[in-house]
Amino acid sequence: MSGTAWHARIECGREVGAGFLVSARQVLTCAHVVRFSDRAEIAVSFPGRADLGALTATVTVHGGWRGGPNDRGDLAVLELDRDVPLTPAAFAPPGAEQGAELVAYGFPEGYDEGMLASYRAQPGPLIADERVQLEALTAHGQPLAAGFSGAAMMLPDGAVVGMVLTVAGARDVRVGWMLPVQVMARYWRGLAELVPTPGHRADALGRLYALVRRAEETGLSCDPQRLYASAMDDFAPPPPEEGFASLWAAAAYVQFEVPDPGAVVRFADRLQELLDAPPQRPATWSPIVVEIDHSGAGADQVTVEVSAYRDGQRRPVGARRLPRSAVRSYVQQRVDEACSQLDPGAEELLAFVLPRELLNVGVAHWECGPEDRTPLGCAYPLVVTDRSRHRGGRLRHQLRKKWRKLDASPGAALHRVDCGSREHPAGLRMRLRDDAELTGYAASPEGAREHFEIGLTVPVPILLWPRDGCPGGGHDGPCRGTAFLDELAVSVAGVPPSELPRLVMDLRMAAEAADVPEEHWARDVQLLWDDPRCFPEPAASLRSPVD
Repeated sequence: MSGTAWHARIECGREVGAGFLVSARQVLTCAHVVRFSDRAEIAVSFPGRADLGALTATVTVHGGWRGGPNDRGDLAVLELDRDVPLTPAAFAPPGAEQGAELVAYGFPEGYDEGMLASYRAQPGPLIADERVQLEALTAHGQPLAAGFSGAAMMLPDGAVVGMVLTVAGARDVRVGWMLPVQVMARYWRGLAELVPTPGHRADALGRLYALVRRAEETGLSCDPQRLYASAMDDFAPPPPEEGFASLWAAAAYVQFEVPDPGAVVRFADRLQELLDAPPQRPATWSPIVVEIDHSGAGADQVTVEVSAYRDGQRRPVGARRLPRSAVRSYVQQRVDEACSQLDPGAEELLAFVLPRELLNVGVAHWECGPEDRTPLGCAYPLVVTDRSRHRGGRLRHQLRKKWRKLDASPGAALHRVDCGSREHPAGLRMRLRDDAELTGYAASPEGAREHFEIGLTVPVPILLWPRDGCPGGGHDGPCRGTAFLDELAVSVAGVPPSELPRLVMDLRMAAEAADVPEEHWARDVQLLWDDPRCFPEPAASLRSPVD
C-alpha cells in the first residue's frame, strides 16, 4: 500500500465517503457523496498525508446521477482549492479486474483513518451496461459499507480498476457494485487519456484526444457517426444504437470498444484530414431543371422543358407542349431520365421554374412514377423558383452578390412576414432588400399577394411558406401560419443556406412519416431557393415544342 497517499476522505454535510486523486487538483468520487454540495461545504483530506489538512473543493463535473439507487452516472469530479504535492492514482487497463483480488480503502463509521475491504469482481456482463458486481473474498473481513462510496478499487499493485458505488443485495450478503474505468470515462472525458488500453499506444491516444480538443475549440462541423464509419473496417463493432452524442464520445468508443490496434490511428488520421482541409464552399448541387411556362396555344396548353446539368453544361432531356393534365406524368418520366445524365455521386437538386401564378402548386407531392408513389419532395431536395426572376438579369446579378456573402454564413436569420402583416409595402421592400437572405411567410402567395410579390422582386435568395397557410385577413382561433413560422425558425437556425434544400427534404420526409401527416407543420412547406450560380445563363428554348 506504499505510494498510495492519493486516497481521500470526503465530507459533505452529513455524508462521508471516499475518493482518489487523479491530478494535482482533481479528485474523483461518487456524485451521491457530494449531493448536498449546494448547501454544505465539501472537505477533502488525505489520511496518508495528515499534514496537508482539510482542503475545500467544488464539483466541476457531474455524471448526471439524479438521486435514485439505480440511476446512471454516479460520478463527480472535485476541484481542490489548491494543488497538492502527491502522486495521483494510476489506472489499470479495462478488464484487469477479472479474476484478481481487489482492495478498497474506505471510511466506515468510527474509522476516520480508513479501513480496507477485499473483494473480487464477478465475471460476466456489466449490470445494466454500467456496473461490475463485487463479492467479498471472506465472510469475516471488513464489508463494503457507508463510507466506501467513491473509493478506488485497486489491484494488489495499487493500480485502479474502478470506483466503489454502493452496497448491493440483502442484509448479510457481502455484495457491492463498482464502476469500471471504461464506464467512468463515459462521464468524464478527462479520464479516457489516463486509462491505458491494450492494443492502443499511449502516444496514439494522446494525439487522438489532442485532435478532438482542437476540433471542439475550432468548431469543426463533423458528424461523429460518419467519421467512425469512414475510419473503421468491416470487422469493427457497429456504433451504439443511440449514436454518438459528441466527437469525444466516438473517440472514447474507438479506444475502449474497438480492439483493432490500428483503429485509434485511423480515426485520428481521418479527423486530422478534416481539420487540415482547406475551407470548403457549400455543397455544389447538380440540378435537374423542370421549366413550365404558358405555350401561347390556349389556356390549357403549357410548355415543359426538362434538362440536367453536368460539368456545368446544360443537357436537354425533353421539351413538349402539353395539356396541363399531362404535365405530371411527363415530368415523372423525364426527371427519371435526367438522373442518368448526372455525374456519378452528384448531389442532385430538382428545381421547378414556374410562372408566378403556379408557384404554390404542390409539385413536392407529385409521385415519382406510377410504380413508385414516393413524393418527389421526399426523393429529391426539391425547390421552386419564379420564372420571371430566373430570367431577369438585374436580379440574377444581385443574387450572385448575396450568395457570395451567404457562403461564409453559418446560418441566415429568418425574416418573418406574419399573419395579417400591415407593414407598408415600401417598408417591406426596403427591409427585405437591405437585410434579408431568408424570408418566411405565414400565408400562401394567394393569401398575402402584395407582400409576396415584393419578396419576388427584391434579391432575397430564399423564401419559404406553407401552401395551406393562413388565408390572410382576420380569423378566429390559432393561426396555422404563425405556428408554421415558429417551427420554421427553430428548424433553420444554424443551417447554412446552401443546405436548406436538403433540410426541407428531411422535413417533408418527417411529415410523411408522422402518425397524421396532414397535421404535421411541414407537410406543405414550399421552398423557393434561388442560387443563379447553379445554372448557366438561361438560354433559348431547348427546341421548338411539338404536339
